[in-house]
Amino acid sequence: MKGIRRLAQHLDISIGTVSRALNGRPDVNEETRRRVLAAAKELGYVPNQSGRSLRQGTTNIIGFMMQTGTEITGQGDTFFMSVFDGVQAVFGRHKLDLVALLCSSEEDPADYLSRVVARGFADGVILSATQRHDARVELLSERNIPFVTLGRTLTDAGQPWLDLDFEGMAQASIDRLVARGHRRIAVTRPHDDVNLGYVFVERCREALASHGLALEEELIFRSTPNEAGGYQVGRELLSLDERPTAIVLINETIAIGFYRALSEAGVKPGRDIAVIGRYSPHAQFLSPSLTCFRLSLRDLGVALAETLLSTMPVFREHYPHGTANKLWPMELVEGASDALHIHQP
Repeated sequence: MKGIRRLAQHLDISIGTVSRALNGRPDVNEETRRRVLAAAKELGYVPNQSGRSLRQGTTNIIGFMMQTGTEITGQGDTFFMSVFDGVQAVFGRHKLDLVALLCSSEEDPADYLSRVVARGFADGVILSATQRHDARVELLSERNIPFVTLGRTLTDAGQPWLDLDFEGMAQASIDRLVARGHRRIAVTRPHDDVNLGYVFVERCREALASHGLALEEELIFRSTPNEAGGYQVGRELLSLDERPTAIVLINETIAIGFYRALSEAGVKPGRDIAVIGRYSPHAQFLSPSLTCFRLSLRDLGVALAETLLSTMPVFREHYPHGTANKLWPMELVEGASDALHIHQP
């Protein structure tokens, strides 16, 4: 049973009442709304999305904004594709389509998004690569466009966000390395102004301070989120007069390039330097195995989609308890890359 008319006949109420209940209109009492939603689910009601779009002025498209360049080429296949799968799994239930909004690395992200918004291209937006101060948040808030951010920002418009628990990763990594005797520990951060870099480095600094240690500025390495960035970090680390005995890598794919730089110099992870990173499908082929932090990217995508829909009136009934402002946990996967213990005198 797919037609709204047959759904109304089944419930013995008017088509108008059924339509208003399905569309989240406030002039329908809660008991009627509950009956309509339950019957729609039971009978497999599928709304006519094209007609609904014309009546409501909607597009049934959700945009996922990304920046091309290092964000895509560095981790697009290992991170965003899995997130997209989870997002679209949710949107597919509601006949919504996910479209990637690709902003060139040479264009200002706020200018790009302003152009997209002016065209009325999407009903809602998911923002990634959140900056320390992000003008896109203010733009979407001012235009009253539903959105959620993958990542936090100091620009606060009361929007929901989900972010990876970089603080938890930093704390667990530093505690683990210090317990193994390391005192000179290096970390990496993204090369640009994305907020995760600030969050991660600050917690590493705090974690070291809790052990009476300091994070030296020369041991904070910036890198692009790809193999080339990891290789460059490795070369820079090896050139130091006093090398660190351990390093924590913030991005997924830089471990591959980092391993290559060490290998060329005859330096072995786990034997000569302790390495902790983040999981990527490619990292499983590294030798020695990488001690890393892993998460379910598909589940993260599902949560992003449900959080966004919970802010949109037409879908709010389906997601009354949408996730908001949550740090997404990462699980430590034991490897051999941080096996090195330092014996203090």
